[in-house]
Amino acid sequence: MNEPVVFLPGMMCDARLFEPQLRALSATHPVMVAPITHGQRIEEIASNLLTALPQKFALAGLSMGGVVAMEVLRRAPDRVTRIALMDTNCLAETPPVAADREPQIIKVKAGKLTDVMRDALKPIYLAPGPRRPAVLQTMMDMAQTLGPEVFITQSRALQRRRDQQSTLRKIRQPALVLCGAHDALCPVKRHSFMAELIPHARLVVLDDAGHLPTLETPDETNDALWEWLHQPYVLR
Repeated sequence: MNEPVVFLPGMMCDARLFEPQLRALSATHPVMVAPITHGQRIEEIASNLLTALPQKFALAGLSMGGVVAMEVLRRAPDRVTRIALMDTNCLAETPPVAADREPQIIKVKAGKLTDVMRDALKPIYLAPGPRRPAVLQTMMDMAQTLGPEVFITQSRALQRRRDQQSTLRKIRQPALVLCGAHDALCPVKRHSFMAELIPHARLVVLDDAGHLPTLETPDETNDALWEWLHQPYVLR
């Protein structure tokens, strides 16, 4: 049997973020989406995941899911058979960005989650085109399902996240670094930097996607993931 594939969604996202990938890969691989909603810190979220995940698995994370994926890999490199990091960031949160989260948290505590999410999901984060309204609506739906407490907890976890450059330098598993060309939140140059840190990493930039390529350009994302899942193992 092929190795299990574990997807980790972004902030305020659930399995709907990976619906096209679940459909495409489930015929050949055991596939699951693991929530990143349990824990006050990235380290705690990763630790909780490791108690529930298979003994060996391929790991793919998008945005905050990528941040958690790097921590999972740091803690249990022998359990991760391959790693895909999509539209994410290996660096610690900067003080200005961490400070910018405080007004959002205050508004969410005041019952304004919808307003905060509308502002956070700026159209510039997504590629222009006919898919954008539907993708934005899916994001709003996921956020409403998860609710304000998850927003606050995840915001705090991101504020305190560690730098993972050293983790990337140690990767010997097949590695995919993927992003949308229109991603203004985690831009292409950040992914080029990450790919340079990882030995033998493959960098894929999708011209018609922004921050959420799994929904914006599902076919192209699936093709990249399929190639990653069939990439030969790198000698340790």
